[in-house]
Amino acid sequence: MFFHIVLERNMQLYPRRFGPNLRDKLVAKLMKDVEATCSGRHGLVVAITGVANIGKGLIRDGTGFVTFPVKYQFVVFRPFKGEILEAVVTMVNKMGFFAEAGPVQIFVSNHLIPDDMEFQSGDIPNYTTSDGSVKIQKESEVRLKIIGTRVDATEIFLDGSLSILGIGPFSKLVTLKRLIPLSCIAS
Repeated sequence: MFFHIVLERNMQLYPRRFGPNLRDKLVAKLMKDVEATCSGRHGLVVAITGVANIGKGLIRDGTGFVTFPVKYQFVVFRPFKGEILEAVVTMVNKMGFFAEAGPVQIFVSNHLIPDDMEFQSGDIPNYTTSDGSVKIQKESEVRLKIIGTRVDATEIFLDGSLSILGIGPFSKLVTLKRLIPLSCIAS
């Protein structure tokens, strides 16, 4: 889910920004350009954890810019199919619900919600069990399994499921934890 990666990137800086704080300016520009972005290859960049090396700058032909090779470490978030995530529900409708787990949004279709839960429209749309003991509505916390991922150049799309034993709203999980060891839930 979280990975620590080392990469190198060429950073361009205009000469008017040169001075005694050149390194700090390069690091600040790197953070602004890279953090909170999505790479189709690596995932969502959470934070830069360090700058290992800044090479000598080379003047680009025909421009005033100077290019510096910068080697840096960063943490990425990349969920995989089959992972179990805890998420907060952000929107509920008759087609299913959306939940957020950190920086990603997950869609859970109504076909992947347990059969004993039905959609209830009204002031606060929700999925409720037949006995009314458990509700999934906005701001509910759920544990779900990732069943599908799609990563493009700028975003990660996830599909989740609650139709697995031990997965679902936290109020329901409290009673299940006594019956099922966590090692059985993850498999």
